[in-house]
Amino acid sequence: MAMNSEAPSGSFRLSMLINDTRYRSYTFQVIALLILFALFGFLISNLLENLRNAGLDISYQFLGEPAGYDINQRLIEYDSQSTHWRAALVGVLNTLLVAVVGCFLATVFGVVAGVLRLSNNWIVAKIMAVYVEIFRNVPVLIWILIINAIFLISLPQPKAFRGENAEASMLFDAFAFTGRGIYMPKPLFLEGSWVVIATFVLSVIGVFVYRRYARNQLFQYGRDLPVGWPSLAILFVPSIVIFFLAGSPIGIEYPELKGFNFKGGIWARGSFVALTLALAIYTGAFIAENVRAGIQAISKGQTEAAASLGMKPGRIMGLVILPQALRVIVPPMISNYLNLTKNSSLAIAVGYMDITGTLGGITLNQTGRAIEAVLLLMAFYLAISLSISAIMNVYNNSIKLKER
Repeated sequence: MAMNSEAPSGSFRLSMLINDTRYRSYTFQVIALLILFALFGFLISNLLENLRNAGLDISYQFLGEPAGYDINQRLIEYDSQSTHWRAALVGVLNTLLVAVVGCFLATVFGVVAGVLRLSNNWIVAKIMAVYVEIFRNVPVLIWILIINAIFLISLPQPKAFRGENAEASMLFDAFAFTGRGIYMPKPLFLEGSWVVIATFVLSVIGVFVYRRYARNQLFQYGRDLPVGWPSLAILFVPSIVIFFLAGSPIGIEYPELKGFNFKGGIWARGSFVALTLALAIYTGAFIAENVRAGIQAISKGQTEAAASLGMKPGRIMGLVILPQALRVIVPPMISNYLNLTKNSSLAIAVGYMDITGTLGGITLNQTGRAIEAVLLLMAFYLAISLSISAIMNVYNNSIKLKER
């Protein structure tokens, strides 16, 4: 006699929330969520009540008051009469600048070191091993202080570039490496420059489209199209042509020594360079281990099979090994990016004004609004960490193994 395992159909009754297995798990989850919300609500209400009794009402009106202090490096206009909110925004942008540049450099250092650690050249492999072990086992704060001290001691001051018998000279008459930072040319966007910029953006998109086309041709038809020089041609040739046709709408401002310092161009403070380089080299050592582990996770038979087809070692690594190893490399790399971003809060050790130095430092001390400032700091780091995780998880999902 066959039995019907399906639940009987009929009108919904409240008792089904407990008795019916189709709804019971949802019922318990909703109840647990309501209890959690009630607990958080009680804790927050208790905190606010205690703060009111102590005369410490939470208020963010101080963000609209004049900050009264200067910031040594900024990406937007700011002076001492700007508001605390403006100062916090400058700190946020400085933090994001370190995070973006640092993650890019750390990826380059990590991938190169990870691949070279598996090199057949004994000397190269051991040098990379020493790099990884030294930087991984020394606190990042110490490396920040060491690299900053090296910049201050080894690089000349701007006065060394003055005169005919100058002790130092600019690189290509455009770059000056000094103890105060690096001075480099600055682009000047004149009328009509948007055409060149738009062309360059389209060229970048064109590079990705061509590389995807070349990869599809290789995988589907076995046609090994060149990738290097066509990508460079797509990237630069259209922009250069449009640049001259539009009448050279983008100029260059070179740094010049005037008085006791350089004027003009872009100035990257020594503290920013030292902080970013230290974080990148330190995090790159961890990424190198991830890359090495990912490559070693791929069977050697993959390399031997590709070599038997006549592929060169560089093509084997780029087309066969790394695409498979990325499934192992990317997940821990997300944590490395998050650690680099959070470690940027050590910037105050070298005098670089990030969000911790502005909002969590001077603003907090001037206004006495510790709770408000800390809550904003927590919200910022939480938001940037979740954003990095979301972006990297999207990329991770795009490269994971597709199952039928």
